[in-house]
Amino acid sequence: MKVLIAIDSFKGSVSSIDGSKAISLGIKDVYPEAEILTLPLADGGEGTVETLVQATDGQLIEKEVTGPLNEKLKAVYGILGDGKTAIIEVAAACGLPLVHPDKRNPTVTTTYGVGELICDAIAKGCREFVIGLGGSATNDAGVGMLQALGYSFLDQHNEEVGFGGGNLQNIHRIVAADVLPELQDCTFKVACDVNNPLYGPTGAAYVFGPQKGATAEMIKELDKGLENFARIVLHELCIDIHNIVGAGAAGGLGAAFAGFLQGHLQSGIQLVLDLIGMEEKIKDADFVITGEGKLDGQTSMGKAPLGVAQLAQKYQVPVIALAGGITKEAAILNQLGITSYFSIVNAPMTLEEALEPRVTCNHLRSTTNQIFRLIQAVRTGVKI
Repeated sequence: MKVLIAIDSFKGSVSSIDGSKAISLGIKDVYPEAEILTLPLADGGEGTVETLVQATDGQLIEKEVTGPLNEKLKAVYGILGDGKTAIIEVAAACGLPLVHPDKRNPTVTTTYGVGELICDAIAKGCREFVIGLGGSATNDAGVGMLQALGYSFLDQHNEEVGFGGGNLQNIHRIVAADVLPELQDCTFKVACDVNNPLYGPTGAAYVFGPQKGATAEMIKELDKGLENFARIVLHELCIDIHNIVGAGAAGGLGAAFAGFLQGHLQSGIQLVLDLIGMEEKIKDADFVITGEGKLDGQTSMGKAPLGVAQLAQKYQVPVIALAGGITKEAAILNQLGITSYFSIVNAPMTLEEALEPRVTCNHLRSTTNQIFRLIQAVRTGVKI
């Protein structure tokens, strides 16, 4: 028997790597000789670097960068096993968790550290980049990142504008004379699962600004800044960054990657599945086990388990999904490639108890054990 395990992390509890180990033990309890292939997953958000580095035998790199509040901090990115592809989560350098709730203010937070990570990877020989958007504390349209890469954004007095979304209204001119020359040889694949434009009612400021600490008045000013920036870019570079699908992702970083770095914005889970060669590995599996902390309506909108299930369905491989919580909206997943799904919670308990890593791993192992005991009984026709 060959089983492919491809789960996302159970957020707040266990990583995809640790969860996969527990599931593997549950299978081995019943089928000691089973061939088990483990491919931990992420969908372009938290955990993507660790997942892809492990899947490709790559390495993690630590670099001191400028944090969202212009402070120095240690950020980690990955270089994949090919030695030429860097994987960067923007949240490592400008993520919301890096800013204390009392200090969250997207008018001042910057993406400069993201640009520093790119520069470091280029210096190490990388020319291909996989970027995970999401979880940023910023709304600067990626201007900070671009400044770190050598772009200058000048005000009407020909002075460099400061950090933060609050300074976008001051941008009057763009100068690219000092841009890192190696950028022209670089390609950027960007995991982006939102389709928001840069500004307006469905843009970066109005939709994502409140969770980053923006007040109603800040949101209006941030939106004006994004609109001004888009207008200057259109006038100076003849690039319409506002209407790019996903331009508003990560406070406008989507617009910066697509407009300035010719980045290709695409589904996060599809990008990850392609990079780890999931389709080739799934073809001859007898079963696929996928899952995440919660299966709900969002899962059917393109999260990791759905991406796995759709590939498995292509090759008629049964898919078992495990989760801590399952809502009634998850029923649609049976029509989208997931054969059956199971909650691993086996007794009444508080959320705090359920999230304890040891408990989650025990539940993953015991639930898997029971599922494969049933599979064995059906296959052999013998009571066990």
